[in-house]
Amino acid sequence: MTSYDAIVIGGGHNGLTAAAALASAGRRVVVLEADTAAGGILRGDEFHPGFRSNGPAQIINRLDPDVIKLLSLPAHLSDGPQLETILLSQGRPPAILEGAYGERITGVPDDEAEAFRMLRDKLLFQAGILRRFLKRTPPRMGSVQGGDLAAFGAAGLGLLVTGREEGRDFLRMLLMNVADVGDEYLSDDRLKALLAFDATLGIQLGPRSPTSLLGLYYRLTGTLNGRAGGQFVPEGGIAALGEAFVAGAIKAGVTIRTGTPVARILADRGIASGVVLAGGETLRAPLIVSAVHPKTTFLTLVDAAEIGTGFRRAVTNIRSQGNVARLDLALDGQPAFSGLPQEALRGRLVIARSMDHVETAFNASKYGEFHEDPVMEVTVPSLAQPSLAPKGAATLSALIPFVPYAAKGGWDDQRARLQAAILSVLESHAPGITATAKGARLMLPPDIEASYHLPGGHWHHGELQADQLLVNRPVHAASRYATPLQGLFLASAGSHPGGGISGLPGLLAARQILAGGR
Repeated sequence: MTSYDAIVIGGGHNGLTAAAALASAGRRVVVLEADTAAGGILRGDEFHPGFRSNGPAQIINRLDPDVIKLLSLPAHLSDGPQLETILLSQGRPPAILEGAYGERITGVPDDEAEAFRMLRDKLLFQAGILRRFLKRTPPRMGSVQGGDLAAFGAAGLGLLVTGREEGRDFLRMLLMNVADVGDEYLSDDRLKALLAFDATLGIQLGPRSPTSLLGLYYRLTGTLNGRAGGQFVPEGGIAALGEAFVAGAIKAGVTIRTGTPVARILADRGIASGVVLAGGETLRAPLIVSAVHPKTTFLTLVDAAEIGTGFRRAVTNIRSQGNVARLDLALDGQPAFSGLPQEALRGRLVIARSMDHVETAFNASKYGEFHEDPVMEVTVPSLAQPSLAPKGAATLSALIPFVPYAAKGGWDDQRARLQAAILSVLESHAPGITATAKGARLMLPPDIEASYHLPGGHWHHGELQADQLLVNRPVHAASRYATPLQGLFLASAGSHPGGGISGLPGLLAARQILAGGR
């Protein structure tokens, strides 16, 4: 039997961040990763002979500066040129957003570009108010501390400084749907579609669903080069960033054991004391940090007798069914999209014609179906990471939202039909691309679940909706990382502030532990 000061379950970027923070404070820490390699959703794999794919993430837009510093992440992996967003539309030149979420726009009339700039500034300001609360542990209800009051005060002061009208607008828009906001400020269907797409990607809401604007706020809370709304692809690719997280944790003194699944968390009379590995080995520690899905933690690893029935019921009811599929293509040459220079393929291509196009795609998913004309986000990862494909070849990845976890009639019958629908859309924008595809892999939410140990195949370990955020994430009784089981803490994307490649759940969990726990 081996003893440590802390055991971290899960070697994704949040688990590695929490482990590095604890190790930097002098704790003896081991990370236990079930897969053969650490990195979580940042790690890639070979999907066709000679062709590799990154994990579910395609771009970075929320990586926290404190996490970068803690893990000593190299500059070329933690920062980079602002990624362009190209809005494709058949029969029209593309609209191109440059800089941090459209600081400059080409392909739209000047008055529309100005309207988008005004809305962008408003949304970034409002997202900045929310950012103050995402960077700190949620307050304890009924016992607000000095730091919480300071955050509330700073947020209020920010509203006052900008004027009464901006304050009213923030309160008015906070729980609005993104469709109404887009219609209020914009006339170009492509720009409206972009707002709708970004607000609902990975979330079980449509553009006209109440509170859907929250998803866009969440996306815009990230910064790059000090500018809000920034997004980039690391030089060397997403998988290289995952390797840098691993290297940073090891440098901090963390021991990492891969291929080491945990069978259960040891506890007695409400106190956690260690873990039992799938192979039967026992590891002891007074501190257990679970950086895997909250459902896995409490419904699989913890004995039901050690937690209350009410708490267990609350965890069971966490909404966590993913709705995004991913198609990876192995191409024998660089793809060519109509009207786009090759250099533009280093950007992010969004295929969504209008707000109605996005809403219609969402409507189908409510009934276990998918839209025959899906919306999607497309990247060419091999341009940033040439090692993903053989010389002269390329990889293309597309994220397709509103793909239900459980398809009506079952995925055995529907998988080929969905792949054909996706390829048809790609072919309409990049004629001949299907003929150049040497191989393809479609990952549905159940496939993502199996490959990345994510219950429901949900990237964020739970819906990013108003009732599953802040003091209710993942559930109220575990919203401050501590759990009803003494010595057990949470640190995955299922905890505050949620998903995305930020590292904040791991960092904030470690800070809470080092500050005394509860």
